[in-house]
Amino acid sequence: MSSPQFSGAVQNRVLSHEDWKEKWETRNIGFHVANVHPLLAEFLNEMQDGRTQMNIFFPLCGKAVDMKWLADMGHNIVGVEVCEMGLREFFTEQDIPYTEEVVAGIPGAKVFKSTSGNISLYCCSIYDITDSVIGKFDGVWDRGAMVAVNPKDRQRYANVVLSLMAKDCRYLLVTFEYDPKLIKGPPFYVPESDIENFLGPSCTVKLLKKIDALTDRQKQWGLDFCFEKIYLLTPRL
Repeated sequence: MSSPQFSGAVQNRVLSHEDWKEKWETRNIGFHVANVHPLLAEFLNEMQDGRTQMNIFFPLCGKAVDMKWLADMGHNIVGVEVCEMGLREFFTEQDIPYTEEVVAGIPGAKVFKSTSGNISLYCCSIYDITDSVIGKFDGVWDRGAMVAVNPKDRQRYANVVLSLMAKDCRYLLVTFEYDPKLIKGPPFYVPESDIENFLGPSCTVKLLKKIDALTDRQKQWGLDFCFEKIYLLTPRL
């Protein structure tokens, strides 16, 4: 199937941080998944690659239950999310005691840390995050981030993630494929060409699975097809 082309309206669509905060405040959070994502469960071994106690990065983490699931396995979790409400709800709903601190070097940023020490969630813009603040990572789980950033910022977002990847990092990326002329997003359609253009020069890109993800809800949006795709990206040596 050839890749549909963006309409100008979609390509130029911009959601501000305030727009995302409003989604949380009005409970317009259909992007939140109540259970561990089945593609993460299926391909976790691809990320772990035999390793334990990994540092795993969750960009635009929201209150993903996947974070507790991986932390319970002994991994160290670091997430970034602009909406404080989502981060507080994560700790409350998962019954995890936490502390709150300011982040040196990022004006207005906070970090919420589990008292056990293996979950640190930063409340700030993804574009303010650097490896000097949060370090490098052995794994990245990107289920709702690449598809949520404004299309015009996709290269900027990719550069942030690349800067946080250790040399042996294994990055699981989930995207959607649909006709972007029919809905404006998010979730935004991410063509494979963008993954190759923005991440391919630094990483090998492997499609692990493509599944039919068309739901009744998406049919109501006017979509006649929707595929969910998961890729494994590994730094080129």
